[in-house]
Amino acid sequence: MRSQDYFRDKKVCIVGLARSGFACANLLNSLGARVSVTDNGESGLIRPHAAELRKKGVDVEIGRHSEGFIRGKDIVVISPGIPESALPVRWAKRFKVPLVSEIEIAGLLCPATIIAVTGTNGKTTVTTLIGRVLAALGKKVFVCGNIGNPLSGELDKIGEGDFVCLEVSSFQLERIEAFKPKVAVILNLSRNHLDRYEGMPAYLEAKKRIFMNQDETDYLVLNSQDPVISGLAKEAQSKIVYFLEREGLNPNQAAVLAATSVLGAGEELCLKIFREFKGVEHRLEFVLDTNRVKFINDSKSTTVDSAIWALKNTEGPLILILGGREKGNDYNPVLALVKEKVRGVVLIGEAKEKIRHAFGGLFWIEEASTLEEAVQRAFLLAKPGYSVLLSPMCKSFDMFSDYEERGRVFKQAVHNLALSRKAEL
Repeated sequence: MRSQDYFRDKKVCIVGLARSGFACANLLNSLGARVSVTDNGESGLIRPHAAELRKKGVDVEIGRHSEGFIRGKDIVVISPGIPESALPVRWAKRFKVPLVSEIEIAGLLCPATIIAVTGTNGKTTVTTLIGRVLAALGKKVFVCGNIGNPLSGELDKIGEGDFVCLEVSSFQLERIEAFKPKVAVILNLSRNHLDRYEGMPAYLEAKKRIFMNQDETDYLVLNSQDPVISGLAKEAQSKIVYFLEREGLNPNQAAVLAATSVLGAGEELCLKIFREFKGVEHRLEFVLDTNRVKFINDSKSTTVDSAIWALKNTEGPLILILGGREKGNDYNPVLALVKEKVRGVVLIGEAKEKIRHAFGGLFWIEEASTLEEAVQRAFLLAKPGYSVLLSPMCKSFDMFSDYEERGRVFKQAVHNLALSRKAEL
């Protein structure tokens, strides 16, 4: 942990003004850093965030990136969605300005014990459950990262003796230098983000960074049933704890049991928490039933593997809404399950043509220009006893700021549909 005075008078540029960039800008500005922010977008949260920061004396540009915002800085903080090809990244490298992520800054200042969770699928559920187990032990717990608020936005409430459960992505881990969780969890690894990484080895290298600063006083929790993940033990300096799926315990639950065991939780408490857990928002979230058609919000599903899990765990014949921004997905692994359970598909977003080609003539496929239109079309395709499942298998950034906004829009569209049905009766 660094003293908060460390950033005083440091010249810091933050690239990206969504949630993590905004939180980091506020944090560093409050610590006396000389903060500037650049974002080439202008919609959504960006304009109000920019207006709020300007009131605090922060230099902000939106709708473009200017070289002057990068030159002469001590640090550049890159938001997770910013690619290596972005101008600010190239300028920072040219000017030899260190590039770091928001979790690197927040991690340096965090006085609490950090439990960091990564993997392709299951991060949100596992991070949430670890937080609930620790809370049941009487600990003061903050669950953040890709869930809810960024860690930067919570630091003013966090003290020594507290616990932080942090969901972290490969994008965030790319730009850490000193980030050092007490407990690091790697759940699994499957094909994902290949629009950003050259291949699976590069994707794995990013994930491995979660334990690169750990030592013998820390813990690394690994999936013993995944040979690639379990094989990482030989590269770590930390104590290795394995988790194993067994009867009555799915992989996510097994990971939570292993991670919390090193923090003093027993199996009986964990099993109680699992029984009481109703799931997380946007992950197989039941919305409502109208005209005997159930609507399920699985907007968190941005991979083929997570959609497979959703399809296996959703009852009834299905109408599937999917699509978004393509990220190198291979749709072949889902085809057999789709053929078995799906009776119709409504496609949205940029990946429509690739998905249509992959699914071929398996069933009826329609397209929609908006998610609201997709809900209407899916309802018309559904029969009583069907479920309409939003499980996109793709990123949301072509149409929404993140998967949470996509999920909220879906739920609102479903509620609007139900209201209009009532009005017709």
